[in-house]
Amino acid sequence: MNPTNTKQTLKKIAILGSTGSIGTQTLEIVRANDDLQVMALAAGGNVELMEQQIREFHPQLAVMWSEMAAKELKQRVADLPVRIACGMEGLLELAVLPEAEVLVTAIVGMIGIKPTIAAIEAGKTIALANKETLVCAGHLIMPLAKEKGVSVLPVDSEHSAIFQSLNGEPKNRISKILLTASGGPFRGRTQEQLQQIRPEDALKHPNWSMGRKVTIDSSTMVNKGLEVMEAGWLFDVKLSDIQVVVHPQSVIHSMVEYVDGAILAQLGTPDMKLPIQYALFYPDRKPLAGRHLDFYELGQLTFEKPDMDTFKGLKLAYRAGEMGGTMPTVFNAANEKAVSLFLENKISYLQIPEMIEGCMQQHRVVKNPSVEQILQAEEETYHFIAEETKKKV
Repeated sequence: MNPTNTKQTLKKIAILGSTGSIGTQTLEIVRANDDLQVMALAAGGNVELMEQQIREFHPQLAVMWSEMAAKELKQRVADLPVRIACGMEGLLELAVLPEAEVLVTAIVGMIGIKPTIAAIEAGKTIALANKETLVCAGHLIMPLAKEKGVSVLPVDSEHSAIFQSLNGEPKNRISKILLTASGGPFRGRTQEQLQQIRPEDALKHPNWSMGRKVTIDSSTMVNKGLEVMEAGWLFDVKLSDIQVVVHPQSVIHSMVEYVDGAILAQLGTPDMKLPIQYALFYPDRKPLAGRHLDFYELGQLTFEKPDMDTFKGLKLAYRAGEMGGTMPTVFNAANEKAVSLFLENKISYLQIPEMIEGCMQQHRVVKNPSVEQILQAEEETYHFIAEETKKKV
């Protein structure tokens, strides 16, 4: 241990989704920084990895989504002083744990909404990596955070880049946000060329290492659409002032243009640990091991306009975001189910945006929905897809 660090205050964190891509990378940062302490961990069903994490990081509380997984985990770590909980009740207990000051929301899906609200009400700083929280409930989350004086710090690389580019600048001087996108593995292809795409093709992202669903979302550009909606809430800007720029090298993580024409950008290698660490230690910056950007090696940066006709998911996201209310929830839920069906080889790649559009067309928007109405819209979307899928069998 570095003797200069011995007097540093420990920053105590809880992680929702500790066995996923963002969660495991968060724990890598904890491993490298002795002034971070893990107080609680939550995961879906990966009992084996959760056991390893408990034995290494010694949290007070560990939560599994399923009761069966929690029961197995309890037996495996019976020799350790850790409390095991399960389900939404467990996630809510973790969210308000008095000993933790920062909640990392790295869990995938709508189940992140209630714990995030509970954590904000308990005054926790939110390190946000769960897109659904703001896409579906931004109208509830952001006013509540403001009311409680809670910081919502973005963990997504693009939103972290925007946040860093806004630092110290007056918010009312933004002209537009330039949200960069790699374009995914199928950039430049036509609809005809996408007809035979299989799951294994779509899971090969050129730059980033992510979970299976997010990787598919990146290939369809649905992920960028979700990020547009999320950016609108995070930075209080209209969607028409958010411009997606395809940047294949993934070096510029996003930019902000100001009213005088100046553009500020954040650049770096494609490494999720940078935005995670920035959120954990904000407003401080800490050294981060790994490869840093070398401009001599880089050579050039290129930019393109996104093809929203071929990648309809992005166009549909703008439409859903502009309509607001429960429509972003329908967009998100339809995509979630469509991606799942695609990964199971039950629908084709191009049917993903078709399924999203079909669900949006039949939905009647509820303006300013409660959490219960958001979850109901999700259930109705799943039910609609199930019924439509039955008709085609």
